[in-house]
Amino acid sequence: MTDTDFLTATRTFYDAVAEDYADRFRDALAPRPLDRAVLTAFAELVGDGGAVADLGCGPGRTTGYLASLGLSVVGLDLSESMLAIARRENPDLRFEQGSMLELGMADGALAGVVSYYSSIHTPVDRLPGLFAEFHRVLAPGGHLLVAFQVGDEPRHHDRPFGRPVSLDFQRRRPEAVTELLSAAGFDMVARTVREPDVGLEETTPHAFLIARKPAQTAG
Repeated sequence: MTDTDFLTATRTFYDAVAEDYADRFRDALAPRPLDRAVLTAFAELVGDGGAVADLGCGPGRTTGYLASLGLSVVGLDLSESMLAIARRENPDLRFEQGSMLELGMADGALAGVVSYYSSIHTPVDRLPGLFAEFHRVLAPGGHLLVAFQVGDEPRHHDRPFGRPVSLDFQRRRPEAVTELLSAAGFDMVARTVREPDVGLEETTPHAFLIARKPAQTAG
């Protein structure tokens, strides 16, 4: 599969389900205190006013939450339909369309990068390049948060909300992602795995990895 293939498939899927998705997950963080705690810890590590990109921001709910924690955050997503919702609900924040694989940002421009369940549509052989791009745009000492569901097999969503689209949602092992982040030049800060909340109809654990770009490069 080429970059164009999987990016197009992802964009088409989320354009089709944007309003349904936004309604379904409107208050997703409210009943998840541990998830909010991870985001709060990340914000403290970045520091008040730190420039952060929420990559694969969807309808902008996490973007808005990060902004409420004092970060200077911009959201980026492939889907214009998702971005329309994000802009509507967060009129004071900036949202841009684009791909995480090719960020239009200068080297070292950011204090923080968030990939909150957004790397799950990137094929595993593209992850080294994705993490290298995250590393490039972070300033020395900057922090990265990556969240994803834990598992070995993807979950295939076919015709969600009755829409004529389908897409695979990849699950990863924290150990494997940690190895890729280390290979991309990151130092690991924290690795948290939350068990599924059956009351929220979750079926898999959720992983939250925080990594740091070294403050100084050897050499």
